[in-house]
Order: sequence, then C-alpha cells, then structure tokens
Amino acid sequence: MDRSDQPIHPEDAASLLQWWSEAGVDCLVDEEPRNWLRPRTPGPEAPAAPPVAEPAKDELPPQLDLFRSWLADHQDLPFAAAQAPRVCPSGDPASGLMLLVDMPSDEDCVTGTLMSGETGRLLDAMLAAMGRSRETIYLASLSCFRTPGGLSGEAGNRCSTLARHHIGLVAPKALLLLGDACCKAMTGMAVMQARGRWHQIATHSGDIAALASFHPAFLLDRPAAKKHAWMDLQMVMEKLKT
Repeated sequence: MDRSDQPIHPEDAASLLQWWSEAGVDCLVDEEPRNWLRPRTPGPEAPAAPPVAEPAKDELPPQLDLFRSWLADHQDLPFAAAQAPRVCPSGDPASGLMLLVDMPSDEDCVTGTLMSGETGRLLDAMLAAMGRSRETIYLASLSCFRTPGGLSGEAGNRCSTLARHHIGLVAPKALLLLGDACCKAMTGMAVMQARGRWHQIATHSGDIAALASFHPAFLLDRPAAKKHAWMDLQMVMEKLKT
C-alpha cells in the first residue's frame, strides 16, 4: 500500500477522523480476534447471478488502453445521445483495486469526474481510511452516460456486458461494487443480500473477486450504515494484503 510521507492537511485529517467516528471505530484493535474474510452462507432465497454474456472476441477492443479510448469516443454506446455528457473512468488500473458504480450523477456530468461533490468528498474520506486515494484506485461506471430511467432494458444489459469486459481487462485483485444497481448488474442481488461475502465475477480473463457495499450517496442519507460500510472496506483491505 502506497502511503505518502507528506503531512496530512488538517481538514483532510478532520474528515478522516469524522468518517471513522461515524463508522463506529473507537479503538485501534478489537478485544476479540475476528475473521473478516469468513464467508457468509447465502440463504436459500438468494437469487442466482445473472448469466454471463460474453462479447464476441472481435467486437470489443482487447486491450485496456484501446477500450478506454473506445469508451471515450464510440458513438453507439448504450444511452449515448447527441451532446450528452460522457464521464469516463479515472485512476490507476494497475492499483489492484477497482471501484464500480452505476452511472454518473448530475453533478458528475457537470464536472466531468465520477463521484464529485459531497458524494465524492465522502468517497475520498472512505479511501483515506483505507490508506488510499483516487490516484491509488481505479474508478469506473457501468455507463459513461447518465439516464433518468436507470440502467434497464436491453441497453442496461449491454452496459453489464461492457462492464464485465472492462473488469476482465483491468483484472483487479479486488472489485468493490457500490450501490444496488451496480451490485444487481454483476451478482443479481441487492447490496443487503450480497454484502459480507466475496463473489466471483466471471470475465474473459478469469474470475474476479468482488465485494458489494453501499454507495456513498446512500451513506449520506443514512449515516448509521457507515459502520457496515467500514466492515466492508476492512474486508477489501484484508483481501489486498493476501
């Protein structure tokens, strides 16, 4: 894990301490050891993951740099429209940690950056709690475009197919799925059903370990869920150590 030797800014430190406090962290260690990676047995009601729709080998760019350029320029992406803002992935694809959200927010479409504004500030605090930053993760979305109707129908299914190809090209050590829409697209389950255990996402380059957690926008509305999100982040941190 890359940690800077530069002193942390007081405002950043205050934001980080507030995140830990709201997440329920009041000590450096637990009194009892805990196996954060212990899988949770899924209940019989958990639905099966959606079938993998493998794209044709000659249909999508086979290299990450080419695929990212294709996302930035291709005119026939799902939900593309004339003059529609396009928000592309950012960060370091070689970092080992990939975060996936559903689509840009209205504010993201203005700034041109995924997870901006107040939601982005909370994400930054969450990453800082993990000892990371936007420069040491790879952030992407199912769709580069915002659609008020959500990622449904044939276009939504196409977004899921593109995301699997994208994940396979990045091949992260851990994939963090943020929010219900993203989690359902990749696992067939909502976050509350899927979180707390690792899932295997099938891609053309092999299975990728994925964990579901709450979208920062959800946490802003429901601060009590931050303690559960912190547990999810700790599972990711443990995964990245192995």
